[in-house]
Parts: sequence; structure tokens; C-alpha cells
Amino acid sequence: MELQKVFCMNGGSGDLSYARNCTIQSVIVSLTKAVRVDAVVEFYSTFFPDNISIAELGCSSGPNALFSAFDMMEAVEQRCLQLRRSPPEFHLLLNDLPANDFNTIFRSLPEFYQQRRMIESSGGGQFFVSGVPGSFYGRLFPSRTLHFVHSSSSLHWLSQVPLEVQDKSKAPMNKGKIYLSKTSPTCVAEAYLMQFRRDFSLFLKCRAKEIVAGGHMVLTLMGRTRGSEPSSPEYSYMWELLGEALMDMASQGIIEEEKVDSFNAPYFSPSLEEVKQEIEREGSFSIRTLDLFEASWDAVHGSRQTKQEAAASGEITHAKRMAKGVRAVLESMLKTHFGEGIIMEELFSRYATLLEGYYSRNKAQVTNIVIALTRKFEEDNILRASVF
Repeated sequence: MELQKVFCMNGGSGDLSYARNCTIQSVIVSLTKAVRVDAVVEFYSTFFPDNISIAELGCSSGPNALFSAFDMMEAVEQRCLQLRRSPPEFHLLLNDLPANDFNTIFRSLPEFYQQRRMIESSGGGQFFVSGVPGSFYGRLFPSRTLHFVHSSSSLHWLSQVPLEVQDKSKAPMNKGKIYLSKTSPTCVAEAYLMQFRRDFSLFLKCRAKEIVAGGHMVLTLMGRTRGSEPSSPEYSYMWELLGEALMDMASQGIIEEEKVDSFNAPYFSPSLEEVKQEIEREGSFSIRTLDLFEASWDAVHGSRQTKQEAAASGEITHAKRMAKGVRAVLESMLKTHFGEGIIMEELFSRYATLLEGYYSRNKAQVTNIVIALTRKFEEDNILRASVF
């Protein structure tokens, strides 16, 4: 499975679309607003550029990329008012894999432009948008053209499943599982960690060439606490339950067990230490912020309802909403591997049932890492003014 060709969030604006089921990602964007705003205002207040180029990496097809850009532009414009300066122009560059449904996000632009025109008429900066398809595990922009990079809920996705894990010439290394679990061999965990290191290091190298010296980058990805294992239940339960649903279907002959054995998630939730090590090893960025925070599914859907309460109110259960959110993210990959139609309906019905049981006993939250970085100046002490 070539991820760059098939991996994308569910497009459109229908009931199963990412645009309608990205509220946990929206919570994460909201929780990291202060980090983004502080970084972009500090950049502007240091260099006073005439224009600011902002790259949104992994923009998907939902509204979150535009919301985060709006927050940053508004913060810079408020700073301009305080300083009695004319605001800069803003250029937002929306990036995702080529299979992404860019049309849906572009169709939402007229409303956004209307809001911006009202702001521009009262002294706000002009605003321009471009789409940039391609993998962020490679170069996307000319050298030294970006002032700010933002990526939220994307960098836990690897460029590929580790080659050692997907080697079809050998017996399945992670049989019966689709991600790291307590029963996975040590070599599988090591392969995932090495793949993350390669990918994240390449990401940093590429952005180091594209971001101006003194430019900023804010990244948010799923992570885990100090000393914990990626196979710990609190970090792998979503994959564990999805794998359980698939194995149940295989045991009933609905899908082939070999199909389950050959599917592995291109995903890794690193620890703070693993992230910090790669940033320091690559060496192009200084760390401003490196923190963990929790995003709660309860913040998305409010108080939890039992099946009976949901039925009485005419709403779907908490777990079914979560299952729809996961489906909006993973369906493209799963359909490519297992097939479409009734298989997907059956899979996510079983998955929702398993989530119902899990969340009746455990917290409904996701652990995230937020990283704020500044592009270091070159050792030859180039004058800051020359950056622009």
C-alpha cells in the first residue's frame, strides 16, 4: 500500500466526512492556540516583515486549518494596532497529500474571505491562499520562504509502515495485531521507533531549508508520557480495539485472517524524550516549548450518555461518535486493504461496541505533544535584516 497515493481523510461534507467528524482535532487546535499566537506575535515583533508566509502542513479537508490561521492573523493585527504599524500581508499555504480533498476546504474559503474583507476594510492585512499537494516528509517550498509553519494532529503518521514489519517474504512479525501491543515482539517496537526517527529527522531537515532564520514552527502530535511504552493501553487502545474487531470478523470468515496479519498502522506516538533527541540531533532549531497535554473526548461531545439515554434523546452514543471520528481518518487506508461496502459498516459497528465497553471503565482522552521551535541563525552571523 503506497500511503501517499491512498491515505487521506474522508472527503466532502457528508455524515462520514472528516469535515463533520474532526472535533477532537478542533479541541487540540483550540488548546494550543496560545502557543501559536505567542510564537507568531514574537516573530512579527522581532522582524516587522511586510508579509508573513504561513504553511499549514497536514491541512486535511476540515475547517481547523483556517481557524488556526485566523487566530494567528488576528493576533498579529492586534499587535500592529498596539504599535501603530500597518499590518503585513498574509500568505497561507495549505499542504496535504495529493489524495486530500482540497476542494472541500477551498469551497469554505468564500465565507472566510468575507470575514477577512471586513477586517481588511478596517485596517487588517490582505490575505492570500495557495494549495501545496505533497508529503511533508520531503521538500515542499523554496529555500528560506516560510516565516511560520504549523502542523496539528499529523506528525504521528509515518511516511510508511516500517519495512521490517511489512516484509512479505517472512512470517508476519506482528501476527493478529495492527499496531504495537503488549504481545508484539521487541523488534517490532524498535522498527517503529527507527521509522519515526528517520521521518521526523527528514521533516526537520526539509523545514530547516524552507524556514527563514528566526522563523517559527509549532507542531502538535499524539505522544506519551516519560518512561511509558507505545504499546501501553492508554496510548494503543484505539488500535487494539480496532484490531480486535478485525480479528472477530476474521474468526467468522467475513474477512481473511491473512489480511489482518498483513495490515499494520503507519503510526507512532513518541515520548517527549524521543522528540527532543531528534530535534537536538538534527540541530537546526532551538526549542521554545516542549510539553504534554491531554485532549478529552468529553470536551467534544459533552457528558457521556448511556445507550438508553442516547436512544431516548434521539442521539447516537458517545462511542459511536468516536468511532465515526476514527472512521473519517482511517477509512481510506482500510478500504484499500480490506475492501469497501458492508465490510466497513460491519467493522465500525463492532468497533463502536468495543469503544463503549472501554470508555465505561476508562478516561476518554488523548495524550498530545506540543512543540514550539525557532529556526537558528547560521553560524556566519548573517544579519537578521537580510533574511527579508
